[in-house]
Parts: sequence; structure tokens; C-alpha cells
Amino acid sequence: MTNLNDCSCKENLSETIRAFSKSKPECVIYQTSLMSALLSGVYEGNTTIKDLLNHGDFGLGTFNELDGELIAFNSEVYQLRADGSAREARPEQKTPFAVMTWFRPSYSQQFDAPVSRQQLHEIIDKQIPSDNLFCALRIEGHFRHAHTRTVPRQTPPYRAMTDVLDDQPVFRFNSRAGVLVGFRTPQHMQGINVAGYHEHFITDDRRGGGHLLDYQLDHGTLTFGEIHKLMVDLPADAAFLQADLHPDNLDAAIRSVES
Repeated sequence: MTNLNDCSCKENLSETIRAFSKSKPECVIYQTSLMSALLSGVYEGNTTIKDLLNHGDFGLGTFNELDGELIAFNSEVYQLRADGSAREARPEQKTPFAVMTWFRPSYSQQFDAPVSRQQLHEIIDKQIPSDNLFCALRIEGHFRHAHTRTVPRQTPPYRAMTDVLDDQPVFRFNSRAGVLVGFRTPQHMQGINVAGYHEHFITDDRRGGGHLLDYQLDHGTLTFGEIHKLMVDLPADAAFLQADLHPDNLDAAIRSVES
């Protein structure tokens, strides 16, 4: 009888995901762990930045110990830190939660006048009206303002994310060029991912950024496309296996930490 503890299940899953992503790069989201796990304090994972880049060239997430925000585009990954600064992530750094895809947008729109976050989202929602589909979006241009927050690095014993964000530092990047990376996730995926819009920002000099709370685009380009497939790589460590992944206040808790 085969000992399941000795099988190479994780390696086989990784190979399956890579093969599927390579054959259909335009329609697959790869995700490591769950948002509900992060919410409950599972802040350490075994997936490296190098691993993430095998599954996509575009995405967002966080780093082990909840050490700032992650933004990825053009196969480059950056760490958006608690002091508002940004730096290139090292290949060996690890993440407890991240979402990646090969960015192949179907739609593009240029803006020559100011447009709000809500207006940009409405444009996407009209083009992809079904809330049952994922959407990846990128905005590159000059922002009148980008209001962000970042997460300070945590130490064990880890507190729940709702408690951590009581102390979150916030920043305003005014009149700055930069890049926005985001996803629109279906409401039925709340807890697995973050339902609704989830967006990160980095300045054009790659020195600052964070998780977006609000923004207004002065001028720039919006590109986006729908995605029909999701692959989730679940951890097997004790912290994940023992976590409460569906608390009574799950929806409210996620909305409070993401808005």
C-alpha cells in the first residue's frame, strides 16, 4: 500500500497547474491559500516569489509575517512596506497568500480627463456585467491621488488580521504617475478570495505604494479582461489545518480589512 505521506502530491499539483497555465495562459488564476486563512492569522506560507512567477506575470498578495503588500506585473514583484516605501522582492521570499495570472487583457480604454475609482469600476462592470466571473485589471498613468495602506510585519503569536489593521499606516500619493494592479472577484468567492475589487499601487519610480483605499486617475490607460478558471493551492501545515476558515463574521471582517 502506498504511504500517502510519502507521495509527491504537491509537486504533481504544481506540474498540473504549470501545464494548464501554459496551455491556456489567458484564463487561469493561480492562488496560494485562502483569504479566510489570512484573516484568521495564518501569516506564514512555503510558496516563494520564484514559485509565484511560474504561475503568472501579474498579481498581488502579501509576504510572510504579513510584512507589507505584494504587487506583480511584467514578471516583476515588489514589496510595498509599512513605511510607504517599495523594493524589489527577492526570489526566496515567501508568501502566505497571493493571486497570480498571465495578464492577457481583452479590453483597453484611454482617459484624457480625470476619472474616479468608482467610474473606472463602472466601466469594467458594464463590459463584464456578470459578477460570476473574475476580472484582472491594470491602470497605468498619472494619478491625482492614490490613498493607500500597508501592513506592518507581525511576530508570533499572531493576532487576527482585524486586530492588526487597527494600527495600519496610511499614505497619500498626490500627483504621481504609477501602476495599479487589481482583480475583481465574484461575491460567491468571499473568504476564498476578496469579493469585489482588490487593488494595489506602486509609483512609477518603484519606490512607494500600497493597498489602495481610494484613487483618482488624471489620465492614463485601463486594460482588463475576464478570467474563467481558478486554481487554489491549499497549505498542509498545522496553522492552516487548525484555522477557523468560516467564522460567523467572515464577510464583515473581510470588508473591514480591505476597505
